[in-house]
Amino acid sequence: MAAERSRKRKRNQEDAIAKIKKGKEAKKKASKKKKRGSDDEDDSDFEDMMDMYKKAKPLPGQLENCELCGKRFTVTPYSKAAPDGGLLCTKCGKEMAKEAKATEKANKPVVRKGRRKIESNRLDGLTFRGAKTLQTLCIEKLANHAEDIDEFGVMPENIMNRLSEIFSKKRAMNSTTFKLFLQPDMDTVAIHEAAYLETEDFDQIFAVVPNIKKLSLRHCCQFKDSNVDYMIEKAKHLTDIQLLGANLVSNDKWIDLFIARGHDLKALKVEWLDAAFDDQAVEALTTFCPNLERLKLERCKQIGPESIDAIAHLEKLEHLTLRYQKEIPRERLVNLIAQVGANLRTLCLENFLDSNEDPSDDILQTIHDTCRHLTKLRFTENHECSDAGYVNLFTDWDNPPLRYADINSTRDLDNSNPEGPEDFPIGLASAGFHALMQHSGQKLEYLDIASCRHISHETFAHIFDGKKQYPCLREINVSFNPVVDTTIVAGIFRSCPRIKKVVTFGCFEIKDVIVPRGIVLIGAPKAHDAIEQFGDIVMDFQKELQREMQRDLERGMNRLVPVMS
Repeated sequence: MAAERSRKRKRNQEDAIAKIKKGKEAKKKASKKKKRGSDDEDDSDFEDMMDMYKKAKPLPGQLENCELCGKRFTVTPYSKAAPDGGLLCTKCGKEMAKEAKATEKANKPVVRKGRRKIESNRLDGLTFRGAKTLQTLCIEKLANHAEDIDEFGVMPENIMNRLSEIFSKKRAMNSTTFKLFLQPDMDTVAIHEAAYLETEDFDQIFAVVPNIKKLSLRHCCQFKDSNVDYMIEKAKHLTDIQLLGANLVSNDKWIDLFIARGHDLKALKVEWLDAAFDDQAVEALTTFCPNLERLKLERCKQIGPESIDAIAHLEKLEHLTLRYQKEIPRERLVNLIAQVGANLRTLCLENFLDSNEDPSDDILQTIHDTCRHLTKLRFTENHECSDAGYVNLFTDWDNPPLRYADINSTRDLDNSNPEGPEDFPIGLASAGFHALMQHSGQKLEYLDIASCRHISHETFAHIFDGKKQYPCLREINVSFNPVVDTTIVAGIFRSCPRIKKVVTFGCFEIKDVIVPRGIVLIGAPKAHDAIEQFGDIVMDFQKELQREMQRDLERGMNRLVPVMS
């Protein structure tokens, strides 16, 4: 037995020595990296030896004293370890965990969320450079504490509208905060996100604001027939109605609204209606609303060709926007423009196709012959009109120069020939774009020719050559035109002295381009992996400093000339 105990003791000693050697080698490797002295190695060897004589931790179910408060407690598998190797009772363990969590949160680096905010603003069409204004900061602070506000007080209409936009974007527009935007002396109520409002909330609009003239509700999914009845009863001065997504209003109730308030109605905008608002409702609209000046019908699934014939009877119409889900025969659309085009100031026709007929320029010809007062033209998503039709539209057109032109996505859709036919190009191509800029270039403020793939590089370079000037152009969108490159973008900067925004998504030939101060370039794919590029103020300052130094040098040389002579 004595011999066996001796062998066991020897094995334990050998294991301890091996453990010490292993730890010593690890410490030596660490010392080479951290450049520590030999004294630390000796201390680590001593600590390894002392670990052999430490008291084993109590097992679950045993009693132990808390290292901090000294209280006797029963050990569990969840008992926290104390800093000096003991255990902590439940109360001390929770407090220690709370302190550790707070310390970790304080030491954790702050992750900036500016990138997501920038992208959100970009999708909303907002771009900021430099410090925000005091007004903007105050509005954002109000939106961040929406639940704590009792009332806004007297504020201008533009500030109230901006607050409504921010509240809607932050999803803070609910039954409580909604009441902040209702004041008895107001005549306009604009709620840009009404998805969280209940049916009863909409009745409060007409009860609190009896003199309302303009109503704008977006995503009003709980706006029902009862709200229309209450609006007919209370809103005696209503002249402008904008409803988006009011799918719970029946077709008969739309007709009742036009009969009751149609004589005073001057503007109507409805969008995203699926189950109601059919051709019969549009016919009632044109019959009982003879003074209508502005009409916008977009993505209303129930309306068809018959509604086009009804709209042609609106003699006082000045602003017309149509986007249908169904195919419309071309001759009906031509007849509509011939009837109302003479008084139109705004014409927006989106996604009008007729698959039963061959490509034709009848619509563009009718616009050329009829419209004389347009300042805004939007004709998009069309693959029937040819480039020759656009040339004819803008050549010798008696209409004044356009201020807003949107002709995006007008191109040939033959996937087997993405460049389109050379002899008879479909959509806005080189000749049509040249005719557009010849007619409206001097007054044009907004231009969208995205996805007009048949405009050549030579045409872009000729129009934006830096010598021709377009003094009013502030925003241009040339996205998904593959020929647009760095030279074209630089030419836009030189030819448009008041340009503020250039959008170039899908233009992969744009590489390194210097953006002037005050201009934002959006979508350039190879510009340091940035979506937005702002003009650098520092660069302009350096250039100005160099010019000043050159002037000082010239003045010094001029003073030296008489002395030398």
